[in-house]
Parts: sequence; C-alpha cells; structure tokens
Amino acid sequence: ITERLAKLFGNKLLVYHSKFSDNERVEVWNKLLHGNEPMVVLGVRSSLFLPFKDLGLIIVDEEHENTYKQQDPAPRYHARNAAIVLAGMHGAKTLLGSATPSIDSYFNATTGKYGLVELVTRYGDCLMPEIITADIKELKRKKIMKDTLFSPLLVEKVNASLARGEQAILFQNRRGFAPLIECKSCGWVPHCVNCDVSLTYHKYHNQLVCHYCGYTIQLPPHCPECQSTELKMMGFGTEKVEEEIASLFPSAKVERLDFDTARTRTAYERIISDFEKGKTQILIGTQMLSKGLDFGNVSVVGILNADNLMNYPDFRAHERAFQLMVQVSGRAGRRDKRGTVVLQTSQPEHPLIRMVQHFAYKEMVRLQLSERSMFRYPPYYRLIVLVLRSRNESVLQELSVIYAEKLHARLGERVLGPVTPPVTRVQTLHIKKIVLKIEIAAAIAPVREILEVVHSEMQRYLPFRQLLVHYDVDPA
Repeated sequence: ITERLAKLFGNKLLVYHSKFSDNERVEVWNKLLHGNEPMVVLGVRSSLFLPFKDLGLIIVDEEHENTYKQQDPAPRYHARNAAIVLAGMHGAKTLLGSATPSIDSYFNATTGKYGLVELVTRYGDCLMPEIITADIKELKRKKIMKDTLFSPLLVEKVNASLARGEQAILFQNRRGFAPLIECKSCGWVPHCVNCDVSLTYHKYHNQLVCHYCGYTIQLPPHCPECQSTELKMMGFGTEKVEEEIASLFPSAKVERLDFDTARTRTAYERIISDFEKGKTQILIGTQMLSKGLDFGNVSVVGILNADNLMNYPDFRAHERAFQLMVQVSGRAGRRDKRGTVVLQTSQPEHPLIRMVQHFAYKEMVRLQLSERSMFRYPPYYRLIVLVLRSRNESVLQELSVIYAEKLHARLGERVLGPVTPPVTRVQTLHIKKIVLKIEIAAAIAPVREILEVVHSEMQRYLPFRQLLVHYDVDPA
C-alpha cells in the first residue's frame, strides 16, 4: 500500500507502525503537530493516537479484520470503533471498506446507523474465481489421498498454472510442521510446561514450540514415557506443505509466508516483492495471505483444510471462516483471466462451504443473525467478558464462583459462567471467564457501576489478591 500511495501523494504520505524506529515515529508525530499542509497517514491501530489537528477522513481498510482489536496489554480497544469515535470528535467522515464486512458493521449499515455503498463488480470487471470443492474424506477413504496433503484436482490445477507461466497460492492456517506429535505405542503427547496446549513441531529448527508463550524444547529421539521411537506427526502446518510441494514440483521456486519467515520488515517485503516480480511461482502461507494482497498473475488458490477454520468453539467461527475463505479466494484471477480456487474439505455439502462457493455473503449474514438473536449475541446484545487468571487453581475456582454469584444476584440471566475456556492455562496462569450479555438498548453506565461495586466487594476476600482480573468489552 505504501508503494502505491507514494506514487500518488509523494512526500505528503506519512507511514506509522511499530517496525519504525522511535526517531522515525517522532518525525511523523512532529510533522502532524507542527505542519499545516494536507497529509495522508498510512498506519496501524496505534496511528489513531497521533496528534491530528484537522482530520477530514478516516478509511478503515478490511474493517472485518479481528486484528483491529487490541488484546494484550491494555487498553483493549477496537481500532475500527475507536476510528468512528475519533472521526466524530473531529467532525470527519469514516469509510469502512471490506468485501466481507463484519456482521456487526453490516447490521449497522442495514439498520440505518451507517450508510451503505455496494460495489457489485470487481475492479476492472474481473470475473469472480470459480470455487471447486475436493472431498478429502472420500479421497482418503478411497486411498487416493493416503500420504499426501493435496487432492489430484489441486495438483492438476497447480501443474496447469505453472505450465502457463502463472502463479499459485496455497493457504493453510497453521504454521510449523505438525500441530501435534503422538507416541504410537502409548499415546504420549508433548505439552507445554506453562500452558495447557500441545507443542507444535517445527522441522526447520527440529524443535517443539508453544505458540502461546514461546516455550521450546528439542524433539526427543524416543518417547519419554515408554521409550518407543515411533513418534507420529498429526495434522500439518505450512512447513509440511512446503516440503511436500518441493517434492511434487521440484522445478518451481517456492516461498513460505508465515509468522516464522516474516518476522522482520525486510523479510516480509522480500517475500512479497519476489512473488510480485514472478521470481516465486508458489506461495504458501497462513492468514497473512488474505490481507488484501494484490498479485496480477495468480490463477490458482488452494485452501488445504477448510474444516479447521469452521470447527472452532466461538460464536463468530462461521463468520470468520467465510471471510477468510472468500478473502483468500479473492487473490485468484485479479486481472483479465478468471481464477480457480480448490477448496479441500471433508464436508463439501456444508451450508457454509456452499455459501463460499457462491459468494453468498447476504445469505451467510441472514443465517448468522437469526442464530445470534436466538442465543443473545452481538449485534443484538453487547458482550462483556471478565477474565480471571491465577496461578492457584483452587483459589481461582472458588472465587470465580463467588464473583459470578454476586453478579447474578444483580444482573440475573445476563450472567453466564464461570466457564473454562478451550485453553485453560496460558503462561502458568489458570483461566476462568464470566460472560455478561447486555441488551443493546441498555444504558452502559449502570452496568459499569454494578461491575465496580462487585469488584470492590470481591477485594474484601484476602485470596482475591492472587487473582488477575481484566474486563474485555466487545471481545473480537
């Protein structure tokens, strides 16, 4: 984006993000503070806090991205919502852009809170890509996909694309080599010592890594429980995809774009620019690939496992899966040729897969909204999640129950919990959550007052000091 805007705006463009040095960031700050000429600021979440004097327009690109929500450390704000408030303070306009808007924003646009502008054709009248499903369950049953991650259809499409001198993108939303390692004899699985998760195997460094706290150990030569040397890799990440692609297409230049390969600004820029210039034929990556990248020569996109996007314990899982799959599909055929997307799934008849195939965004929204109104979720209700963490599991268990009871006495059925999240321990801290579902029409001030009163009542319990408590309003 920087390159494209620099051609248009030249030295009127300011760029602001954390990979810049403090001096570079101070320079941007001072230009806005003391300058009087018009400027375009291209920035990340934190650029909302720059010293604007005469703000006229805020554009939130890909507004559906859940990464706009700041999670840790506090303040836990949503940059999209903060942008709308900031624009209101300056009397500026806000433009939220996305091919797959978040259901909350789309609901606001259809109920008259926001205006709605629809672009019904792609830029340059490009055709939407053709999405073909490959039933991996059936292919595995017939032993066609016994030791491979790729359906024959995907291999054929990538082959044809390379023969025409075009490029391909392969999407798998898991980094590393294998998400799970298991002993064939006794079923032992290596776990993190600090978190309640299994360790992911990274073949490049021959290490087992925790993706929550960064804990690493070397891969043991045999099972520590039963001494068996038969350790089985379960599942697959981008490293494994890269390895298999190298053996299937030995003459193709392959790159991997994930958190491991793109840790620095220069590494990320090099991978993107090599692909753009055609030096790389196949790009493998995680959701980084879906972030609005625009490559003219990509004709095939492979989504290697659609199921692990959908089967996630979160009320937004289907919305997210739809957005990710459509966004990744949108990387194919962005110029004069129609692209092809091969969607590998074990549930080709799933309603969500069908909606992705037909780009049926409104149908997906309609279905999600009917479910959410029934089960009291946003956009009909506001969620406030109390996250309680402690090293002492029994104290946490006891106090979270008391906390929830006190809230229940004042807020009744609006309180759910305490519940144990899917990952019960992160960085040595056990976790419990209490969820509040507040009607959208309710005033927030009295709710805040109740939360403050209950919090101060809880502080009378001595063990409460062993707890870390934070409130996540409108969790992403």
